[in-house]
Order: sequence, then C-alpha cells, then structure tokens
Amino acid sequence: MVFEDKMITNGEPEEEEEEEEQDLVDPLETVREKCEQTEHCVHARERLEACETRVGSRSETTEDCTEELFDFLHARDHCVAHKVFQSIK
Repeated sequence: MVFEDKMITNGEPEEEEEEEEQDLVDPLETVREKCEQTEHCVHARERLEACETRVGSRSETTEDCTEELFDFLHARDHCVAHKVFQSIK
C-alpha cells in the first residue's frame, strides 16, 4: 500500500541524522592513532604482538600477555595525556 511506504513526519522536515554522525570525529581517537605511530609505542606493540604469537602457537600454557598489553597501553596513554587537550577547543 502507498500509506505503508510513506513516513509520517507530523509536518516537520525529515532530519538526516546519519550524515551528521559520520562527520563527527572523536579527538581522543585521532590522538591515540597518532601516538601509536611513535617509536616507543611501536616498540611496545611489537612486543605485545610477539607475545600474542608465542602464546597463540602453544596449546597448553599458563603464560598470558598482560604485562605487554599494559606496557603498550601505558606508553600510548602517556603520549595521549600530553597531546589530547591541545586538540580540544
């Protein structure tokens, strides 16, 4: 039916919310991506990935990569803490 195909807007114009949401970018995510490219973070990520590969290749192990994960997150967040407030207006 034609009625089912129409959307009732109560006289208000239809808003395009999806396009507005796509334009918004979280400044924290942008700064995190930039910080992950720094030398210290790249080294920490390499250690984390090596640990994940090592642990994933073993069938029975009690080892986990918690220390490496925390080292990477600490390095990234240390960098972010110095840069994030510069991008906020």
